[in-house]
Amino acid sequence: MADQAVPTAAREWHLAARPQGWPTPADFALVEAPVRQPGPGEILVRNEYLSVDPYMRGRMNDVKSYVPPFQLGRVMDGGAVGRVVASEAEGIEPGDAVLHGAGWREYATVDAKHAVKVDAQAAPLSYYLGVLGMPGLTAYAGLLDVADFKPGDSVFVSGAAGAVGSLVGQIAKLKGASRVVGSAGSAEKVARLTGEYGFDAAFNYKDGPVREQLEKAAPEGIDVYFDNVGGEHLEAAISSLKVHGRATLCGAIAQYNDTSAPTGPRNLALAIGKRLRLQGMLVGDHAALQPQFTAEVAGWLRDGSLTYDETVVDGVENAAEAFIGLLRGGNTGKMVVRLGG
Repeated sequence: MADQAVPTAAREWHLAARPQGWPTPADFALVEAPVRQPGPGEILVRNEYLSVDPYMRGRMNDVKSYVPPFQLGRVMDGGAVGRVVASEAEGIEPGDAVLHGAGWREYATVDAKHAVKVDAQAAPLSYYLGVLGMPGLTAYAGLLDVADFKPGDSVFVSGAAGAVGSLVGQIAKLKGASRVVGSAGSAEKVARLTGEYGFDAAFNYKDGPVREQLEKAAPEGIDVYFDNVGGEHLEAAISSLKVHGRATLCGAIAQYNDTSAPTGPRNLALAIGKRLRLQGMLVGDHAALQPQFTAEVAGWLRDGSLTYDETVVDGVENAAEAFIGLLRGGNTGKMVVRLGG
């Protein structure tokens, strides 16, 4: 069964060159590609929202990592949510809303096993790329599971105005943190952290050494650090962490575009005497938490106790610029690209 309005060709983004340092528009190419009708077990989706996320920068490099690199001259991929327009898969019908991993394009033909039906009535579709999707689960699992958060803990979050960080701070408050401190890269974002998200203190990391600003914002020290940034922020957090402190190492956006050796942390020896736990995380390890996460976060959204922001960029043709803007801090909350209906 198919929607007659499906075009024979549609636009998609290819990786044109591997960036040296910061990506530029020349590293991407928007091309026309045939739209393939689904085969057995497949669905054809008209994407409505595409996700752009910091981890994608690492996929632009030709290095072995936890997720395969993007291939030159081939379509990129990432999270997307849209409507099924043709289906050869049992249990999925045209009109159903689905979440899948074939973003960076207008139409996607995907194996139905790699798509998840979502409820468009329960929340705006774009939320399934953010607060109810991968960034939300990252925040929830990274704080509660990986960092073993306990009520009364003092928490520091870097990149706190982003899709993950803004949720980490709020979840910590909802779960009984004694103090939540965040860092961000502009005065506007800092004001949002304390004014909208309920952080107890926040600072602009561009205003001075992170270590000094963190010590002022959390003079008693911190129990938990949620790291989205790395570098100077991680070094400062190691200094401020109390004995038996825990850090979730989620991202290192400060060094994704570096062409020189990363700066620090130079004080890792402190982890010995303080008996610190520094643990990396990948959200895919925490799929078992998904039902609990969805139920709890959806409840917070319904009763207004959780604030969620999106930065929406319109048009598939602007996806590369949206991604570059994300890396430079041009987003508050989750960055998504909205495609025409």
